[in-house]
Amino acid sequence: MYKPTAVVTGGAGFLGSHLCDKLLAEGMKVICIDNLITGNTANISHLMGREDFKFYKYDVTEYIFLQDRIDYILHFASPASPIDYLQLPIQTLKVGSLGTHKALGLAKAKKARFLLASTSEVYGDPAIHPQEESYWGNVNPIGPRGVYDEAKRFSEALTMAYHRYHGVDTRIVRIFNTYGPRMRLDDGRALPAFVGQALRGEDITVFGDGSQTRSFCFVGDLVDGIFKLLMSTETDPVNIGNPSEITIKQFAEEVIKITGTKSKIIFTDLPEDDPKVRQPDITKAKTILGWQPKVDRSEGLKITIDYFKSIIKL
Repeated sequence: MYKPTAVVTGGAGFLGSHLCDKLLAEGMKVICIDNLITGNTANISHLMGREDFKFYKYDVTEYIFLQDRIDYILHFASPASPIDYLQLPIQTLKVGSLGTHKALGLAKAKKARFLLASTSEVYGDPAIHPQEESYWGNVNPIGPRGVYDEAKRFSEALTMAYHRYHGVDTRIVRIFNTYGPRMRLDDGRALPAFVGQALRGEDITVFGDGSQTRSFCFVGDLVDGIFKLLMSTETDPVNIGNPSEITIKQFAEEVIKITGTKSKIIFTDLPEDDPKVRQPDITKAKTILGWQPKVDRSEGLKITIDYFKSIIKL
């Protein structure tokens, strides 16, 4: 029986590795490509040696050549946390532009369906709330976060250009804050930072007064939504995330409660252009894909904290 083949760029990263698991579970062969700047082979070590899985250490900003027949390309290569893209600004811009161009070129050559991992950051510091796909965003192109925001906005534009001009079959997912096992403790995002500090008994550092909001989606829910989008006929962007909104201060309090730590919350300066609110409008995903998140935050947090306990050096 024929097994379709999917390429996952950034497949050794947090989201990419879970996506490799999902595609294999759905009966596909998977080719994982990652240059390991922010990815880690530990995330895919359980897949090594499988007949239906290949890993190539490679920089997708260079020309991509694969002899295999390819059915799907999922472009997830990119630094994705503030600490990463602030330290790797040029690489972030290159993978969003040149990397997307090379991955789309491969999709065109192989007549493969292409799915772009975009982000809620295309909405910037939003002037509307919650954010729906028709909103064009409020982004500072020359601010420190602009390297990530604009790379993703450009990659969306390029994806739609290939769709309209070359007829490439494309999908765009706008991913909102996601968490779960295989996140890096040091990636600078609120959840691993808070959990790491709590498990070590350190004070929990909250930016600003903690009134800014986020909406956290468990990684298992996210990859289910991405797979449904990949298998759908929808070519316009679709938000995938959990609309359950919480302030960062409340979230820090939740982490303290679940971990049982004696950590206290301390407040520090808010980073430049940090979004004040973030909540997806998932009406489109519900209507078109029949998708909505199932894992509530307390359940997902327990799973994630158990993972961090297994890797943290106390």
